[in-house]
Amino acid sequence: MCDITLLTEMRYRNLDMSHWYEQQIALEEGLLIDALASLGLSAERQAWDDPFMNWRNTDTLVFRSTWNYFDCIDRFRPWLDTASAHARCINDAALVQWNMDKHYLGDLSARGVPVVPTVFVEAGSCGSLSGILGDTGWDEVVIKPAVGGAARLTWRANRATAESETPVLQDCLRREGMLIQPFQRAIEHSGEVSAIVIGGAVTHGVRKQPRTGDFRVQDDHGGTVHPHDLTPPEVELALQAVAACPQSPCYARVDMVSSDEGPRLMEIELIEPELFLRHHPSAAAALARAIASARG
Repeated sequence: MCDITLLTEMRYRNLDMSHWYEQQIALEEGLLIDALASLGLSAERQAWDDPFMNWRNTDTLVFRSTWNYFDCIDRFRPWLDTASAHARCINDAALVQWNMDKHYLGDLSARGVPVVPTVFVEAGSCGSLSGILGDTGWDEVVIKPAVGGAARLTWRANRATAESETPVLQDCLRREGMLIQPFQRAIEHSGEVSAIVIGGAVTHGVRKQPRTGDFRVQDDHGGTVHPHDLTPPEVELALQAVAACPQSPCYARVDMVSSDEGPRLMEIELIEPELFLRHHPSAAAALARAIASARG
């Protein structure tokens, strides 16, 4: 029985070291495994969606590269209930459940966190994009699913395209809830800043820049990642967002965008965020210590 299982998915259980993306996973998770070993804790990688995995043979589950959970959410939710009944989850299972659905942005906003304005359109409703733009006064928006990631079903629309885009939105709403936010034009030139918070302290930051002509910052969509010296307001927002969570997370990635009023929260990632340890390797030691502390 190992001390800690780092959770991945079947797609990345056996990594192809000739592929740059899978090399990054190996580097990130290898840094954490080494840091845990320095504390005397054994760790191994296992896929959450492996039907033959016996979760009773592990002590602690740490979510790392479970990047398909939102594609099979109807399997992931009951799996989480079962796994968390037999092992400690980090982050905690209740926090993971809360963070799965981006309605949490409404919770954080209600607790005073400066969040990018968001309209939630519930599954089964007949959302009119033209009507939403008219009600909000927004000229251009980004539409995305309430449960999702990696820019799945994420696109831009504006007043000129709203009528033609409404059937696309309504097709999505037949299956799931969506959210609509005003397009943050700062992303085009300044990108998106991520602050990494481990054990309640900000360890480092990165700036994610979209490729020319795109707004998606993920590297699998052509975005690039660069080290970033966080400003005091960015650090303040990161800590404020983490403090507003229902319970203190072991680790978090706080994604934000600049605005005329200061940084604004885009998302807080508490389930399986890429933590960009490769840009700040010493943070792996901080994460290992936080995991050890969370185990009790």
